[in-house]
Amino acid sequence: MLKRRLGLAFGGPPQFLIQPDSLTLEFAIFLFFAGALGGALNSVAGGGSFIAFPALLFTGVPPIPANATNTIALWTAAAASGGAYRKRLDVPRRVMIPLLAASLAGGLVGAFLLLKTPAHTFMRVLPWLTLGATLLFAFGKKLAGGRQSVIEHEASTAALAGTTLFQLCVAVYGGYFGGGMGIVMLAMLAALGMTDIHAMNALKSVLGFVINGVAVVTFVVAGAVYWKHAIVMIVGGIAGGYLGAHYAQKMPQPWIRIFVVLVGAGMTMYFFWKSY
Repeated sequence: MLKRRLGLAFGGPPQFLIQPDSLTLEFAIFLFFAGALGGALNSVAGGGSFIAFPALLFTGVPPIPANATNTIALWTAAAASGGAYRKRLDVPRRVMIPLLAASLAGGLVGAFLLLKTPAHTFMRVLPWLTLGATLLFAFGKKLAGGRQSVIEHEASTAALAGTTLFQLCVAVYGGYFGGGMGIVMLAMLAALGMTDIHAMNALKSVLGFVINGVAVVTFVVAGAVYWKHAIVMIVGGIAGGYLGAHYAQKMPQPWIRIFVVLVGAGMTMYFFWKSY
């Protein structure tokens, strides 16, 4: 039943679950490096799907299984990134637990909406979301007005409730579509007063892992993952995610911020081009 609903939701029949007989060595090497590059990009700024997803299409995977396979590969890459950033993650339990709960609930709602509504209706809004997120990240420090971070310091009950609601909205967005979710989350953290880009990436990796985990469970239960392709990309994604996060921490923070803004601007132009 879930397989049929998933097929109908994406505009295709359950036959999309039929998988190719083999994966050539050339394609396996290609997918490994695509997964590594996508994982590395996600560990710093987001947008890894724009590398991994087209790579799967190029190797002959249909769009819906490609989306499922890409999601599970980059989900494991996010786990590796979180491991590399673990020393940067210093969030009080009082703050972390509500954010994790909001990520889980929002991811579930977003995944449900994806099964109920056509994705093309969201594509019209997506470029404006990524544009707003990029501008919010770029100017988040000025918007914060020099106040202490809601997340990095003791937060009032009202501030914590507002932050949790904000994360719930981001999680719904991530569960529904996910493209560019990293830049949206970094923008949210910047607006909340965080200034350490490495600490922001650490928290982003953990919350993103929870949000995407909901989609992963959905795709696995539906049988929509091309496992031969996925395993190769998972290995590459883990390597790229960990190494990308590890070496990003050795770079000056202004460089990382510029890179994030450039990625956000690139994603915004891409979405405008695809949608209009």
